[in-house]
Amino acid sequence: MEVRQRLSACALLLFCMTLSTNGGNILVWYTEGSHWINMKPVLDTLVDRGHQVTVLVPSASMYMKTSEPSRFRYEPFNVSFSPEDMEKHMENFLYFSMYEMDQMNYLQIYIKLMGFMKTDMNYSLMYLDAVLKSDTMEKLKEGQYDVLVADPLFPGSDLTAELLGIPLVFTLRFSMAHNWERYCGQLPAPPSFVPAAMSKLTDRMSFSERLWNFLFYAGQDMVVEQAYWQDLDKYYSEVKGKPTSACETMSRADIWLMRTYWDFDFPHPFLPNFKFVGGIHCRPAKPLPDDMEEFVQSSGDDGIVVFTLGSLINNITTEKANMIASALGQVPQKVLWRYRGEKPGTLGANTRIYDWIPQNDLLGHPKTRAFITHGGTNGIYEAIYHGVPLVGIPMFGDQSDNIVHMLSKGAALLMDFNTMTTDDLRDAVNAVINDKSYKENAMRLSSIHHDRPMTPLEEAVFWIEFTLRNKGAKHLRVQAHQLTWYQYHSLDVLVFLLTVVLLLIVLLVKTCTFCLRRCCCRTEKKKTE
Repeated sequence: MEVRQRLSACALLLFCMTLSTNGGNILVWYTEGSHWINMKPVLDTLVDRGHQVTVLVPSASMYMKTSEPSRFRYEPFNVSFSPEDMEKHMENFLYFSMYEMDQMNYLQIYIKLMGFMKTDMNYSLMYLDAVLKSDTMEKLKEGQYDVLVADPLFPGSDLTAELLGIPLVFTLRFSMAHNWERYCGQLPAPPSFVPAAMSKLTDRMSFSERLWNFLFYAGQDMVVEQAYWQDLDKYYSEVKGKPTSACETMSRADIWLMRTYWDFDFPHPFLPNFKFVGGIHCRPAKPLPDDMEEFVQSSGDDGIVVFTLGSLINNITTEKANMIASALGQVPQKVLWRYRGEKPGTLGANTRIYDWIPQNDLLGHPKTRAFITHGGTNGIYEAIYHGVPLVGIPMFGDQSDNIVHMLSKGAALLMDFNTMTTDDLRDAVNAVINDKSYKENAMRLSSIHHDRPMTPLEEAVFWIEFTLRNKGAKHLRVQAHQLTWYQYHSLDVLVFLLTVVLLLIVLLVKTCTFCLRRCCCRTEKKKTE
């Protein structure tokens, strides 16, 4: 028996060594927050499948801690600013988004946003300096990586992949006005039925909405050009020593893993190298901690409401916290509220506050009746996965857009953080729980989400491994990448055809004129005779 166990152990060890030998050497670009939450399950699965994963981590990272045990190998690099600098910048942006934006006109918002985007770009270029202009780049070249996996939230992964001579796989939710996807990825996005990111529009638009969508695309493209591409083009050109387009460099990505799907998104055109894998991080619910389970079970038939505004929101005012607590205290359900501020004076007996909650596990609990959320994509997808209706209180970024998507599908209600009252929030929670259509629509979306040939996580891993096996996936990139803008829109063909038509018209006119003159001459000659 002992000999058999030893043989089994040796066989298992040999199998693991074979996996490791056949596995790829994967480099991962740094990212933060919810973006890392989506990335990590993919990397865990790649490690399980025998690949070696190395993650770039800056010294100013707010979420990724190289000192903590990990299944990945970390490649740290030092940047010239601290995590506190990043946190302060984020706090300023959140305060602007939550409290200032509603009080500003479009010009003031534009100026403020441009300032934030310029600051973001300055940080990004300092990140790039720390990777490309230090010994970190030499280490990466020595690493002999097979593929680079990146969330383009922080730019430069495309340039790094090009300098290393390895394929690139992007994973992202979307870019502003889908600028990266439309111009760099060549993804078609007709403004007549594809709403621009953060436009708060659906795919069913009136004439005025289509006009606004068209202008929204154009306006955001101008903002991205001024605050993003200009600085990045200059930096890329400096690194490569010749004029270089950052968008063209980005276009060389082999696969774009888009963290959305048709359960949540509106139908729109896509390309062979764009794969839609929304819900990567979703999973079946695990048992709750004993004290939390006891509180949940105490709710009886009324069930529970889960409430969180995300990990970044810690600065709501005392007045707003009291208003929210008062509303929650008036619903019959027990409420689990993730909140780190001072305990509200109006907190009801049915509401319990937590510094952290197992959000996915709570949403998958059979007693959960509704989810009050800021509208982050991760939370939305967990609600879709488990079929839970929403009350959305968006704060910044894509959150309003996300809630509008769910609102249009009949699975959510939308609240305004700055104007909602106690009655508004209470009535919204009661509505999504008592009106059965919200639950039915949420379950329909959940059914769509689960009804696919493989899970989002499996599909994401498959396409990364596909890129590894085939040394890239350039055969999936459309020829549009090689065309100029006027060739792409067939403007040269139209000019040619118009020219031919004009020449034919001129020839016809000349011929008719000539024939008319001959006839007139013959008539005059006959009269003279």
